[in-house]
Amino acid sequence: MARKHIRANDTMGEVAQFRPQQARPNPSRRARAELEFDEPTILGALFGQFDSNLVLIENRLGVYISARGNRIMIEGNEDNVARAREVLQGLHRRIIQGQEIDAGAVESLIAMSVEPMLEGIISGDDSHPPIMIRTRGKTIVPRSPTQIEYMRALAKHDVIFALGPAGTGKTYIAVAQAVSQLINGSVKRLILSRPAVEAGEKLGFLPGDMKDKVDPYLRPLYDALYDCMPPEQVERRLANGEIEVAPIAFMRGRTLADAFVILDEAQNTTHAQMKMFLTRFGMNSRMVICGDPKQVDLPGGQAMSGLNDAVAKLEGVEGIATVRFNRDDVVRHPIVGRIVDAYEGQDLA
Repeated sequence: MARKHIRANDTMGEVAQFRPQQARPNPSRRARAELEFDEPTILGALFGQFDSNLVLIENRLGVYISARGNRIMIEGNEDNVARAREVLQGLHRRIIQGQEIDAGAVESLIAMSVEPMLEGIISGDDSHPPIMIRTRGKTIVPRSPTQIEYMRALAKHDVIFALGPAGTGKTYIAVAQAVSQLINGSVKRLILSRPAVEAGEKLGFLPGDMKDKVDPYLRPLYDALYDCMPPEQVERRLANGEIEVAPIAFMRGRTLADAFVILDEAQNTTHAQMKMFLTRFGMNSRMVICGDPKQVDLPGGQAMSGLNDAVAKLEGVEGIATVRFNRDDVVRHPIVGRIVDAYEGQDLA
């Protein structure tokens, strides 16, 4: 859609007021909505460089957005106008909270705007606090409706299975929740694990001792840790044992009490490994098991996966939650979603 609106200015500010949000509208009727700011200085951050945020909202929702002075006008069918309004409100709140705004943030808010309660989910109210995870590195907010469900499950259940393709935030959000609980003292240890399964490579050909051989397989967990906590704290907590990163074989014979335990790439565990891991659960602990049931590297394929077996046996058991992500929840570059689509379509053929 061609751009025709006029920019008010190009500076960043901190304070803005929106008109109260209206009820979810009729999706078939044409409408116009207006947002008014007390100060126009917020527009630079809200619009993005060269109006990139507004262009993205227009293209995704099929609306027309114009801006003059401290007012933004949105035109289109009533449902999409309401969604565009919610997206702009969500962007405004993130700017006020000091969060960075990029194309990914805009895309995620557009995806979540299909949810009728987006306003309450993001901002919270007296009875429902905002859904977010605060760490010393950053504040994580949900970027898709399924991430909202996932964050709620992480705060409520003892064991959580997070299933879905790469790029949906399964492991990253789990690590952020674990770091948050470690910092506030609700758990004493953070244990991150995954199976060291050879996906076409040979561990024996890698140089070094066992730690050197398995560390590359655990690198995504380290990356998430360093993103949520200052590096010096990660190193200190790794050294004193508060944070442990190890292959699943190191879990045998232990009882993991007062711990937040994450198993990544769980689709590559065997039935016996998964049973062993789940029975390590101790008092005042939480377990998150992340994996993509369609990406099994074990000989024998999906039928041999301990993750698929465990979900089939345990889904619906009290205290255990299962959250399923799909390609619509991919929060990496949009091309990742298209890649997932292409491969899943090929699998179904």
